[in-house]
Amino acid sequence: MIQFRNLTLVRGARELIADASVQIHPGWRVGLTGANGSGKSSVFALLRGELQAEHGDCDIPAAWRIATVAQETPALDTPAIDYVLDGDTELRALERELAEAETAHAGEKIAELHTRLDDIGGYSARSRAASLLAGLGFADAEIERPVREFSGGWRMRLNLAQALISRADLLLLDEPTNHLDLDAVVWLEQWLSGFKGTLVVVSHDRDFLDGCVTHIANIQASKLTLYTGNYSAFEDARAAQLAAQQATYEKQTRVIAHMESFVARFRAQATKAKQAQSRLKALARMERIAAAHVDTPFEFVFPQPERSPNTLIYLNKISVNYGERAVLRDIEMTLAPGARIGLLGPNGAGKSTLIKLLAGELQPASGQRSEGRGLVIGYFAQHQLEQLRPDESPLQHLLRLEPQTREQELRDYLGGFDFRGAMADRPVAPFSGGEKSRLALALLIRRKPNLLLLDEPTNHLDLEMRQALTAALAEYEGSLVLVSHDRALLRTVCDDFLLVSDGGIQEFDGAIEDYIAWLAARRTANATGNVAATQGKAARREARESAAADRQNRLAARRPLLREAETLEKILADWQSELQQLNAQLADPAFYANPEPLRLRTLTERQQQLSREIDAAEQRWLEIHAALEAIGEA
Repeated sequence: MIQFRNLTLVRGARELIADASVQIHPGWRVGLTGANGSGKSSVFALLRGELQAEHGDCDIPAAWRIATVAQETPALDTPAIDYVLDGDTELRALERELAEAETAHAGEKIAELHTRLDDIGGYSARSRAASLLAGLGFADAEIERPVREFSGGWRMRLNLAQALISRADLLLLDEPTNHLDLDAVVWLEQWLSGFKGTLVVVSHDRDFLDGCVTHIANIQASKLTLYTGNYSAFEDARAAQLAAQQATYEKQTRVIAHMESFVARFRAQATKAKQAQSRLKALARMERIAAAHVDTPFEFVFPQPERSPNTLIYLNKISVNYGERAVLRDIEMTLAPGARIGLLGPNGAGKSTLIKLLAGELQPASGQRSEGRGLVIGYFAQHQLEQLRPDESPLQHLLRLEPQTREQELRDYLGGFDFRGAMADRPVAPFSGGEKSRLALALLIRRKPNLLLLDEPTNHLDLEMRQALTAALAEYEGSLVLVSHDRALLRTVCDDFLLVSDGGIQEFDGAIEDYIAWLAARRTANATGNVAATQGKAARREARESAAADRQNRLAARRPLLREAETLEKILADWQSELQQLNAQLADPAFYANPEPLRLRTLTERQQQLSREIDAAEQRWLEIHAALEAIGEA
C-alpha cells in the first residue's frame, strides 16, 4: 500500500500539506482534489520520487511499477501503435531478449521468454494497443501513421494510451480529460473503472470522478483528508462536516466568550482569582476551531446583452472539406434568439468545425453564411489563448479594450475572475493554462455578446471556476452554442442538442445519458464491423429508446402538461393585470363622484368573474405541477 505518516510537504516557503497520515490500499482508485496551487502536483512529484517530504514518510512498495503521462512527445517516425506499445517496458525488453536468443539459436532461453510473454499477455498486446487507440478516438487507418504527423492534442492522447498499456501497479493521471472530447472521456472513465491497479487521478470533471474513483483525497487548508466514495459522496460528506464544524465553532465561541467574561469580572477579586486563573489556563490550552467556509474566489455574471436580431446566423447549404475529406455536407441551420444548443457527436465528426463556421472563422467550400444586424459574437476556443499578449497584464488587456473606463472598475471586474492585487498587474506569459482561460473568458464576457460560441471552455479550469462558469451561463440571457466534454455543464445550460455525425447535423431528442448510450451502441457496432447499423436514424432512435424508454415516456407525459402550464401562466398574467386595474378603478373615490350604475355593475361583475377564473386557473396550475412532480424529471 501507499502510506503517508505525519507527512509535511513544502514548496519554497509555503507549507502545502501538514502532518498528513493517510493509507491508500492496492486497487483503490483515488481522486485527488483541491484548489489550484493547493499541492496536488507536489503530491504527484512525491509519489514519482521527484520531491522529498519536509517531515514524515511516504512509503510505496519498492516493486511497484509507476506510470504517468509524458508531457512531451518527440516528433518520431515511429508508428502510433508501436509508440503506445513502448509504454510496456517489460514487453519491449522481452522482445529484444527474444530477438537476441533467436539470433544465438538459444532454444532453452527462447522457450523461457515465450512463457514469460504469454504470462504478461504479450501476444495480445498489439490488439490491446489498437483497442486503446480506438477508444481514445483514433481511426483504424491512423494507428500506423508516424507520431510526428499528429498535432499536439493527439500526441497527448498517444501519451495517455502509452501510460494505460503499461500494466502499472500505480497509475498517476493529471487532468487526463483535458485533451479529450466527450466520447473519449466516457470511454476512459469506463476503462479506469475496471483498472485493477492503484489509481491516483487529478481531475476537475465531477462526472468523470463519480464514474471511476472509489475514494477522494482532498487538500484543504494544508490538510490532506481521505473520504470513501466518489466525488458526489465526498461533497455530501464535506457539507455535513462543514455544518458540524460551524456548529462546534459557534458553541466554542460562546464558551470562550463566557470564560473571558468571567476572567474580566473576577480576576481582581481575591476570592475568585484562582478560578479566573484556571479559566485563563484553559483558554490557553484550548484548540481553537476555525469557522467553516467554502468561499469561491470566483464571482461573475454575464451582463445583459444588447438586443438580438430576429435571426442571429443562417447557414445555407454549407459544405466544408479538409483536404479531400468532406467534414460537413449541405448544412442548413438557423440560429434564433434564445437558442441554447449543445453540439454532440463522435470525435472528428465536425463539432469544432461547425463552431468555427458560426463564428465566421472558417470559409466554407460551398454555401453561404449570413448574420443578422446587431449580432455580437463571443467566441471562445483554446487556440485563442495564444492570442493573449504575453508581455501584458490582465489589466492592460482590459485597458486596451476600454481605455476610458476607470481603472478601479476594471480591477473590480478582474477580481471576479480571481485576478486580484498584484495578479492583475503581472505579465500573462508565465500564467497557467487555467489562468489564461480565465482571462480569455473575462475579456469575452466584457464585450456583452448576444451570442456565445464556446468550444471546450472548461479545459484547464478547476472545479470552483467550472461551477462559477456554469452558474453564470445558466443565468445568461443571450443565445449560446456549446461544445464540451463536461457533462454537468451540458446538462445545466443547454435546452437542446444537435448531433453532428456522418457529415450532417440533426436534432438529438434526448439527454446526455441517451447520447452516451448512443455512443456505446455505435462503439459496439464498430467493434463488430457493423458500422452501417449505427448510421441510420432508426438505429440511433432504437439505441436511445432501449437505454431511456422510461425517460421518453416521462417526456411524453410531461410535454402537454408543460404546455398547458405555460399557457395558464400567460393567461394568469393578463387576468391579474386586468384585475389589478379594475381594483384600482373601483377603489378610486373619483369614480363615484358621478356614479353610472350600469358601468358600476358591469365592472363589478367583471371583477367577480376574473376572481373566479383566476382561482380556477391557479388551482389547475397547482394540479399540473403536482402531476409533473409525480411523473418526475425527464
